[in-house]
Amino acid sequence: MKKILIVEDDLSICSELKELLKNAGYEVEILRDFSNSKENILHANADLILLDINIPGLNGEMLLREIRKEADIPVIMVTSRTSEADEVLSMSYGADDYVTKPYNPTILLLRISAILKRTEPAEGRLRYRDLNVYPAKGVLANENAELSLTKNEMIIFKHLLERQNRIVSRDELMTELWDNNEFINDNALTVNISRLRAKLADFGYENVIETKKKQGYILQ
Repeated sequence: MKKILIVEDDLSICSELKELLKNAGYEVEILRDFSNSKENILHANADLILLDINIPGLNGEMLLREIRKEADIPVIMVTSRTSEADEVLSMSYGADDYVTKPYNPTILLLRISAILKRTEPAEGRLRYRDLNVYPAKGVLANENAELSLTKNEMIIFKHLLERQNRIVSRDELMTELWDNNEFINDNALTVNISRLRAKLADFGYENVIETKKKQGYILQ
């Protein structure tokens, strides 16, 4: 299920959008804290953002520019501003589309669907934040660099990614490695997790694999 993040301070509009999107089969989250908007948005790991221009703190256009420095999450500006200058500025900062209020719900859903389809990762490639994940090559890559993983590290990372934000037990990970004909015991799994964490931290992704005591691991 695709996740859409609503960045809008008008509660009635948030409620309306949430209902529309949930009925269309999307998972929906609403940004509640505007004090640290960029970090909260990136942490949400949404597949698409509906972003208003007139929000508390950093306005939507400036916020979009900051987001684009770190991630290429699809963004649709949904705003009451109708000036051509705002649309041009938003698109120049990296917006994928620009919708003015009051919007036609059907058209908004069609635009969301079109953007998600257009930005769907190519076959054989997954996405984690701003990284392309290539399991067959054992590589994580962004626009600037590549990170190579061992076969076991990639199996573990891919399994956690496919269950992102859910706890994955140690037994489940070891079963996945066994199914890929890789013998691994409990201690070896701990070593592989530690090495994977260290590589991700060196690549700029610290503390993304969290240990849940007596439960397993979760990829944030």
